Amino acid sequence: MTDQDTLPTAVQRVLRAVDTHDADAFVASFAPDGYVDDWGRQFRGPDQIRSWSDSEFIGKRVTFTNTHISTPGNPVTIATTVGGNGYNGPSHFTFDIQNDQIASMTITA
Repeated sequence: MTDQDTLPTAVQRVLRAVDTHDADAFVASFAPDGYVDDWGRQFRGPDQIRSWSDSEFIGKRVTFTNTHISTPGNPVTIATTVGGNGYNGPSHFTFDIQNDQIASMTITA
């Protein structure tokens, strides 16, 4: 990804966690009341985010390729091709950043 350096630090942490399959770093990127919205299903707080990630994200050895910023700012949206042992295909991930932590990560088509 050529424009990764322009992403907020919190999003860079999430992308590193994806690259290294580091569930602890992924969960730690979120604010205590942060949430993941996975196509309308919400997982709030570290326990729910970890459970979701273990069964559907980091635990599925997710990969991102062809990643680029599709909408800059805050919230920021990246477009990527998801791979791994779960969902495979194009997705958009929108991150709302508050106090250098992820307040929300919303996954859409």
